[in-house]
Formats: sequence, C-alpha cells, structure tokens
Amino acid sequence: MSIKKKIGSDIATILDIPTGWKVSHKHAKITVTNTLLRAREFFKTKTEDQILWVGPVQGGRHLDLVKESAKAIGKMPFQIHALGSPTEVMENYRFDVLTDMILTAKQNLPTNRPLHLFGAGHPFMFSLAVALGCDLFDSAAYALYARQNRYMTENGTWQLTKLDFFPCSCPKCVNKTPKEVLNKSAKDREIFLAEHNLFVCIAELRRIKQAIREGRLWELVEMRTHAHPALFSAFKKIKKQSELIEKLSPTIKKRGLFFFSSAGLARPEIVHYRNKILKNYQPPNYSKILLLLPQTRKKPYHKAHIFKKIKKIIKNISEKNRDTIHICFYAAPFGIIPIELDEIYPLSQNEITFPLDYETKEYVTIQISEYIKHFHYKTVILLNDPVHWDSKVTKTCKKICKIKKLKFEELSTKTEINKDILACLENILKKHLSDKY
Repeated sequence: MSIKKKIGSDIATILDIPTGWKVSHKHAKITVTNTLLRAREFFKTKTEDQILWVGPVQGGRHLDLVKESAKAIGKMPFQIHALGSPTEVMENYRFDVLTDMILTAKQNLPTNRPLHLFGAGHPFMFSLAVALGCDLFDSAAYALYARQNRYMTENGTWQLTKLDFFPCSCPKCVNKTPKEVLNKSAKDREIFLAEHNLFVCIAELRRIKQAIREGRLWELVEMRTHAHPALFSAFKKIKKQSELIEKLSPTIKKRGLFFFSSAGLARPEIVHYRNKILKNYQPPNYSKILLLLPQTRKKPYHKAHIFKKIKKIIKNISEKNRDTIHICFYAAPFGIIPIELDEIYPLSQNEITFPLDYETKEYVTIQISEYIKHFHYKTVILLNDPVHWDSKVTKTCKKICKIKKLKFEELSTKTEINKDILACLENILKKHLSDKY
C-alpha cells in the first residue's frame, strides 16, 4: 500500500494471491481464502482515499470458487474489481474457460463497479471481453510480443519474418516494409513493433467504443471471434448466459441488427423478444383464426405487396368478421411476429442472411409452436414458403394443433404467391368464417 502511494498510483490492486491455471481445487481454495483475508486486512489499515483500489476475484477455472470469491469481495467497499489468473488461460487459448470465469464473476459482483481483466493484451479478444462485461484491461503483451518479433493485428498475430506487406496504416507502418524493419537493429525493431502493437490495441478499443455507440457490438464480436476456432467456441458459450446478458443490455438501439447465423440467436434483442412475447402480449379479443404468413424481403412485412392483396381478400370476405382473423408473420430470427408489433424495434429494423441455417429454422419453429400452445385460437391457417422453410414448420403446426384440438389448414407457395393460391386462401377463410365457434 505504501509503495503504491509513493509512486503515485491512480488505480492500485491489493496484494492478492493469483490462483493460476493448472492447480487443484484445494490450492485454488487457499488462494481465494488468503486473498479475501488480505482484502479484509486492507480496510483495517487503509488511509489513502485518492487511489481507486481494486478488489481481485480469484479461483481460476474453478467456477464455484470464482463465485465464492466474487460474492465475498463484492460486499467490501472497493471501487473496482478485477478477474485474476486469466493470463495462462488465454495463453492456452481456452477462451471458453475465460468466458465462464468472466460471466461467473459478473453475476456475483455489484453491477455498478467496473470489472478489470488482468493480463488481457491481445486486441482480437477485446470485443468479446467487453461484451461479457469487462471495462478495463492491462497487459505487457504489446512489448513481450515485440521482443519475439511478433506483429499484432486485430485478428491475430504474425511473425515479422513471414510478412511481405504490413496490413496496417498506423504511423509506424504506413511508410515502412517488413524487410526494412527486419534490417533495423534488434532494439529499434523491438521499439517499432511495440509501438505498432500499441496502435493496434488503441484502434481496436476505439472501434469497440464506436460499435457500442452504434449498437453494433454484437456484430463486431461475431466478426472477431471468427478469427480463431477457440474464440468462436467461447462466443458460442454466450448462449448459456444469454439471459444474464439480456438483462444488462439496452432494449432500444440507434441501428438495426445484422443476423448472420444461428450464433446470433443468443443476442440480447432476440432473447428479450422471446421473453416478452408470451408474457406481455395478448392477441385481439375476438381472434379465432390465426393466419400465419411467411416473412418477406420487404420490411415491415405488412407493407409488402403480397400482404396488401391478402388484406384486400380479408376485407372483401366479411366486414363483420374481419377481426376474427389475426395475422402473424413467422420470420427469422425472432420467430412469430403479430401484425400489431410489426414495426416495433427491432422486428423490422434488421437484415438477415439467406438461406437460413438449420438451427435458425429450428428456433423459429419452436417459437411458432410455443405461441400456438400459449394462446387460444380455434383455427390455424399456415401459408408455407418452402423456398426458405422446410416441412418442419408444417409438421410442427399440425402436431400442436392436433394436441390442442384446433383446426389446421396449410397452403404451400412452392415458388411464389400467385392468384391460384390467393383464391384458395380466400375459400379456406370463407369456410372457417362460416364455422360457429
């Protein structure tokens, strides 16, 4: 404490005991116990109020100990917390383990205190760490890599000897070639690489800040984690904690979202909609017939040309019973979208990749099933689009209708919705409108 005060530290960490990587549960427990003991002792002797003191969370890969450590140290009046012992985890490319460690700590620490990640120095994992809830980083990696002739990029690391061109326009690289740098003295080469590595780190942090401002952090994380299989394995782990991330994420953003694959199903906007649709939404009171229409390229869906034709058919059939028919769209990645919610963010404010992957289709199918199961319609009419959807949607709807003893009709578009299909739809609607419920 006295040393850190003398050297003028703005942010200082108590003298904790790092858990390390390949250690037993027994040894990890000792590091947690002693770190907490020292933290309590610290507050008995603390006199300096100008320094922001960091309370470290230890436990390493033993998540029960990380939880215990975070809960205990979170009750103490530290201004900042830090996750200890991640360096060896990252050196072994166990970003999946690191993800579990960060999320376990975040769940058990006060949400209003910044979380520091010790030893995080490579820009290719910054965005993932930020998305998981880390606010601060520190590392000597930029200098250590430079001593080994290692050249950082936002997507990985290159050996200087294997580069023909610099993939960077920072002030260090813009007027130099790898060959010129290799011809420098060892000391000058190390300085060059260290400064370049810092520029790359700073640039990535600025990218992350801008992505947060624009509501594009998820897209940046998805792009960066494709740089290495170990990173993408960690990204997929987010699914297990998607509910926690959703609770701490804003529900409205300045930009629409991009959906690329089923990996995006864990993003907060989709989880938020899934949690709210069955809990907070209620179909119109007189709804007896659920008309399920496929998503269209145009958004919002009710402004699509084909929908206007279907709306005209419904209007012509019966002015009196029009409210009996409730229209919903089935669409990736959200599942089922009632027409009343069609323009609400982010149901129309998104761009998605076609063709849809199997997992995304499966997710949407499950959401359709849950919706039909939850609400009390008498008839379900499905307009199936086999171009983008397979027979699973039909089979699922048919199965749940049979269980609930609902009437079920299906029309398949095969290629596109034409006059014949619209005529069939009109006849089906007429038939079911004439039924007495």
